[in-house]
Amino acid sequence: MARTIGIGNQDFETIRKEGYFYVDKTHFIREWWESGDNVTLITRPRRFGKTLNMNMTEKFFSVDYAGRGDLFEGLSIWQDEKYRRLQGTYPVIALSFADVKEKTFPDARKRICEILMDLYSKFGFLAESDRLSENEKLIYRQFRAGTGDRMETGSLKTLSNYLMRHYGKKVVILLDEYDTPMQEAYVEGYWEELTAFTRSLFGATFKTNPFMERALMTGITRVSKESMFSDLNNLEVVTTTSEKYADCLGFTEEEVFAALEEYGLSDQKQQVRDWYDGFTFGGRKDIYNPWSIINFLDKKKMGAYWVNTSSNRLVSKLLREGTADVKADFEELLCGKTLKMELDEQIVYHQLSAKKNAIWSLLLASGYLKVKSYRAYVAEYGKWQQDYELELTNFEVRVMFQDMVHDWFDGPSSNYNDFIKALLLGDVEAMNLYMNRVTREIFSYFDTSKGVHSEPERFYHGFVLGLMVELSDRYTVTSNRESGFGRYDVMLEPRDTAKDDAMILEFKVQGPKEKELSDTVAEALQQIRERDYQASLAAKGIPGERIREYGFAFCGKEVLIGTEEMR
Repeated sequence: MARTIGIGNQDFETIRKEGYFYVDKTHFIREWWESGDNVTLITRPRRFGKTLNMNMTEKFFSVDYAGRGDLFEGLSIWQDEKYRRLQGTYPVIALSFADVKEKTFPDARKRICEILMDLYSKFGFLAESDRLSENEKLIYRQFRAGTGDRMETGSLKTLSNYLMRHYGKKVVILLDEYDTPMQEAYVEGYWEELTAFTRSLFGATFKTNPFMERALMTGITRVSKESMFSDLNNLEVVTTTSEKYADCLGFTEEEVFAALEEYGLSDQKQQVRDWYDGFTFGGRKDIYNPWSIINFLDKKKMGAYWVNTSSNRLVSKLLREGTADVKADFEELLCGKTLKMELDEQIVYHQLSAKKNAIWSLLLASGYLKVKSYRAYVAEYGKWQQDYELELTNFEVRVMFQDMVHDWFDGPSSNYNDFIKALLLGDVEAMNLYMNRVTREIFSYFDTSKGVHSEPERFYHGFVLGLMVELSDRYTVTSNRESGFGRYDVMLEPRDTAKDDAMILEFKVQGPKEKELSDTVAEALQQIRERDYQASLAAKGIPGERIREYGFAFCGKEVLIGTEEMR
């Protein structure tokens, strides 16, 4: 009889006691412990069993589960006598940042502080431990109440000290979803504040902590060492291209097909492979997302289960607001082609919208892309270079992206005219197509009118301003105002700077010295820079990478719109 499937259950003890469907991943415990690594960070896409594995690891090592070998009987780890003796012998500090999704830094810091206070409450017996001095007990009570000095940054180190003193053994620290606050901080605009805070917290906890035996962290992304881990030189980072733990998170094809047999779904193997296969970790191919497989086993029908468990708003934002090159590459992926490029798997969040290829690093770490081929070598001038060939992971991901693109044009902005839709998406090609089509029609209508051709720049200026009226809900639109050392033509200041980019539009009629309209576009863009039209936006705290510049060049009925990237 097939086992019951407990959707969303991430408690190892419950799964084992109730006999729910479970794929044995306890060999991870052996691999991790025998690696000897002091601090390990494992990055995997969401819903890949990270939390369940962390819970399993906690139940295995924690003194709170001493004598609970029944949870591991029949699993691979229990075949080794060495590990049967090791079970339940370490004090364990286990915490998760999965729910730290606040919109401001003070709220995020407060939420992290609450998590730390909950840990102190869990180990409340330490306040009465005869292994601690009276002063240490007082400090413990203050930390438990959230009033101790350096409550946040030093609290885990202090807790490690007291647990080691109480049990006579160094502690194991498990931190799940370490980067969830980072993603929220980037989207909501408080990245620098949060990274400064967590850098101090992680430094005290994982580097200058003599009371720690081992530490394990999980997350989706490998946040750059400069941003987050600058103080840690004892960190082993395991990304999607690493060989370590390749089959410890996610289901292998053998495990998936065995599950299909158990549930009488063997005839669905090819469909399951088409929909859900494709993840690659290190050299191990044919890895499946557990969430999608478990839901398919339960519902017995294909569906986009994994990609629908999150809003994907960061990915959508970066693709929607990306450069023309990003959109062109994205279109290639949707058409089933691959991208070849140099990548750095470290994610520098504040460079996501500015650094070339950073978005593809994020998509790779998040599981939306997979590595088809990889080559590392010493390039010119001794530079170490890593070239990746990337493609969409599987059909489920393709469905998600197709729906995402559809939503861009079918959401609240569906009432915008085609030019405004293209402007919001940064689709310069579509902007040019629309403007040239419309202006040909308008000029044909006004061919016998007086004055239209005498001031074409003013005409286009007014026409585009008329189109901008529809954006009043998202932008403050101004025209011919002073900024820097001159007057810009049109400026769009976003009402929500975390959601939308600012824009500066400059209009120019082709002059006698300009052979091509592209030369006129270049002149318009140069004027924006030379006269520092960005000044008023910069004064309001909008960074340069969040300000788009467009040059509009005109000659009769012809229009050319361009950006710096197109030059």
